[in-house]
Amino acid sequence: MEIKAPTFPESIADGSVAQWHHQPGAFVARDDLLVDIETDKVVIEVYAPEDGVLEAILKPEGETVLSEEVIAHFQPGSQATGTTSAAPAVDASEAESGDQFASPAAKKMASEANISISAITGTGRDGRITKEDVAQAIAKPATAEKSAAPASSSAPVASPAATPATPASEEDLHAGERVERRVPMTRLRASVAKRLVEAQHNAAMLTTFNEVDMGPIMTLRKKYQADFQAAHNDTRLGFMSFFVRAATEALKRFPSVNASIDGNDIVYHGYYDIGVAVSTDRGLVVPVVRDTDGLSLAQIEDQISAYGGKARAGKLGLEDMAGGTFTITNGGIFGSMLSTPILNAPQTGVLGMHNIQDRAVVVDGEIVIRPMMYLALSYDHRLIDGKEAVQFLVAIKGMLEDPARILLEL
Repeated sequence: MEIKAPTFPESIADGSVAQWHHQPGAFVARDDLLVDIETDKVVIEVYAPEDGVLEAILKPEGETVLSEEVIAHFQPGSQATGTTSAAPAVDASEAESGDQFASPAAKKMASEANISISAITGTGRDGRITKEDVAQAIAKPATAEKSAAPASSSAPVASPAATPATPASEEDLHAGERVERRVPMTRLRASVAKRLVEAQHNAAMLTTFNEVDMGPIMTLRKKYQADFQAAHNDTRLGFMSFFVRAATEALKRFPSVNASIDGNDIVYHGYYDIGVAVSTDRGLVVPVVRDTDGLSLAQIEDQISAYGGKARAGKLGLEDMAGGTFTITNGGIFGSMLSTPILNAPQTGVLGMHNIQDRAVVVDGEIVIRPMMYLALSYDHRLIDGKEAVQFLVAIKGMLEDPARILLEL
C-alpha cells in the first residue's frame, strides 16, 4: 500500500517532511500518527490507514513533498504477520551508525558540525537520535573537552598537541567557546517573513496611536468574573473579548478598515471575521474568529481559548486561519509598551494592544493614577485616510472606557 501526502489546497504548492513517528519495519496500529508534513501555514498529520508494517520511507525528514506524492510503502496486516515480515527494520542509511538510529536531518546536522553520530545519545523512540539531540551535543560547553585533558599536562588545554579533538571542537576552543549553530528556517517562519516583507513593500502603511484607561474593564471583570464563569461553564472573562467586540462595532462605522484591496478594486466585506494573533514555538499564527458581530463575550472567549490550545499543540487547520477582515495582536502579554504592528495582507488594518501600566494622568483637572494601555492602529493609507484611522481608534477607546457603549452600540 502506498502512503501519500495529503491533497494540498491551491494556496499551498508543497510541503516538507517534518518528522516520522515510526521507522521502517515498525508495526503501526490503525490511526496511529505516521508523519508530520509542514507547509507554509500548518503542520498536516498523516495517519496509518490500518494495522500493518511501515515497510519503507521514500521521503526522509527534511525533504520536499508535493500534493498526493508517495512518501512511504505500507504492508497491511496483523502485528503477528508484521513481526515476521519486518526483519530488515533498518535501512542502510541508518545502519551505518551501528545500533544507534539517526534521522536523515539529524545526520546532516551532525555532519555539518563535524560531530560523530556514535558519540550522541538518542532520546527518541527506541533510542533514535533526533535533531534536538544533535543540537544539544553541538551546544555542549567546550569545557567538557577541556576536562578530558590529562591533569599533569603543562601545555595549554586548547592545544591540538595536548588534547586530541575534532576540527569543530578545536575551532570552538580557539574562538573562545563562541559556538554557532545553523538550522534551516521552518516553512512557517519563512512564510511569515515573506508575508511581512510583502506587506511593507506593497502597502502605504502608517500607524496612529492612542491610549485607553483600562480601569472600567478591569472593574467589570473583577465584579462579574465569578458569576460569568458560573454562567458559562467556567469560561473566564478576559480582555480580548472586549477588544474584539469594540473592534467589531468600530468596523461597522468605518467600512474601509474592514475592506481589502484586490488589484484596482476595493472589496468591502459585509461580515466581520477578526484574526487574533497567537505566538507559538513555530512562529506567529493568526486564527480567525468569524462573524464576531453575532457572538457573545463568552463565545468569543471560548473560541480564542480553543484556538490558542490548538496553536500551541500545532493542531490548527487551514480552515482555522483562512480569510479574516481585520487583525488584533497583543504584544502586552510579553511586556511590550509600544509597537507598530505590520498589516496582515490583504487586510487594511491591524490593532496592536500593549502592556497595562499604572500611570499618572489628568482626569477632571486632577492628577490621578490609572491603569493605562497604549493602542496602535496600523493601516493602509492607500484606502484609509488619517482622519478615518484616528476616528476608528478613538471609537475603540470610547467603548473600552465605557463598556456599556458596546452593548448599546453607541
